Amino acid sequence: MKSKEDVEKLEKVIGQLQGAHAEIGLLAKKSPSDSLNSFKLKLINKVLVAANSVLGKKYRPFDDFEQFDSDDAPTTSDVTLILAQYMEEVERYRSDNVIHDYGWFYVVGGETTEIPAGPPSKVGRK
Repeated sequence: MKSKEDVEKLEKVIGQLQGAHAEIGLLAKKSPSDSLNSFKLKLINKVLVAANSVLGKKYRPFDDFEQFDSDDAPTTSDVTLILAQYMEEVERYRSDNVIHDYGWFYVVGGETTEIPAGPPSKVGRK
């Protein structure tokens, strides 16, 4: 990460992915083959575009996927699957950018910051 703004964008995307996954996951359990309505799909695509921007090529879960096609409404189970993959990669990215130094903190520009972070759930650093 290059700046504090990158950390803020990451944290926002994490929250959006978690919220969307929880909501769509409930729908998927109830009716996995139902299509997502255009309003929800538009919001999901905005989250995916933001996640792609934060993750960059190295961390994106799929090279050939950017967002859902609005003309081909995906099922709730399709969306849940994709959101889960993005959540895994966003956590791998976050884990690669935190360090323990008398607590967990984000690393920005190669330097430990005072921005608090949770412990990593993925093993290893870059």
